[in-house]
Amino acid sequence: MTVYRHDCPPGSSGKRIALTLGSGGARGYAHIGVLQELVARDYEVVAISGCSMGALVGGIFAAGKLEPYRQWVEELGSFGVLRLLDMSFTSMGAMQGRKVMSKIESFIGDVAIEDLPIPFTAVATDLMRQREVWFQRGSLLKAIRASIAIPGVFTPVEDGPRLLVDGGLLNPLPIISNVSVHADLVMAVNVTANSPNLVSLEELLPVECPSCDEARGGKGTNGERRRGDRRGALMARRFQESAESEAEADRAERGNAALGRKDWGRLATILTSFDITQAALARYKEAGYPPDILVEIPKTVCGSFEFHRARDLIRLGRHLTCQALDRIETCGIVEQTEKPAG
Repeated sequence: MTVYRHDCPPGSSGKRIALTLGSGGARGYAHIGVLQELVARDYEVVAISGCSMGALVGGIFAAGKLEPYRQWVEELGSFGVLRLLDMSFTSMGAMQGRKVMSKIESFIGDVAIEDLPIPFTAVATDLMRQREVWFQRGSLLKAIRASIAIPGVFTPVEDGPRLLVDGGLLNPLPIISNVSVHADLVMAVNVTANSPNLVSLEELLPVECPSCDEARGGKGTNGERRRGDRRGALMARRFQESAESEAEADRAERGNAALGRKDWGRLATILTSFDITQAALARYKEAGYPPDILVEIPKTVCGSFEFHRARDLIRLGRHLTCQALDRIETCGIVEQTEKPAG
């Protein structure tokens, strides 16, 4: 985790944050924990930019519906994930995404971005013009759907002459849209971070964390969670055997050297390739526009489609944010690394 020194403007509370939430599939559930910790500490999120899963979570937060969404994803389970998969019969993507977006609409309605109480930017990619598209006005649902359209997995969004897919193709961590925002701190959350070791989710989770325990409402024992994880893994394996499922992609992403070529299905290849690209691009974005606070979630903690692991991913996001914010004093950063000019 990298934290830069920041000098607050005179008279500032030091609590105004411009937040960037990166892409990364199921790992993006960690963004929920990040937002929980910011709210718990009375930080004011004055702007949100997001890509893919970051756009989805950020948009739901900006619409004021994060808590019911959190409750839903934590109870989703593997069967619920499978029920959301609506296969596409076109060559432009494996899934249509209608069921997912219908559920999202049930939380936020069809609200316009410009009507949100928090300035919001969702990033997508225009395949035709080969450039980024920033959604800062218009339908929030449309912006989210375009931003999450992983090429080859979800069908693109046709928007007039534009053919829109996942913003992670060009900008998985859109910090630049928050650089000019009047805020005390710019914070970014990268959920495709590289790690020197193949660290697992279980290894990073705290044994005890009061704020994390509070976030999950004290529900469920460790044994119950472990049994839930085993049931989720079993369902993922069954789905993999019939349709090149997310578990196949997950094992590939974890870099298991024992995997043979026959174990790499189409979905695994697409998702792993996309993750590699996003991780490299995110590093460039961090270097070009260094945030004041950077929370990094290693991409090895889970696979892009392990959406049944929301509860622990949310805990991880809150735990790592807690560590980052503990470094901050009233109006500064404990570390003395100077933020690069420009």
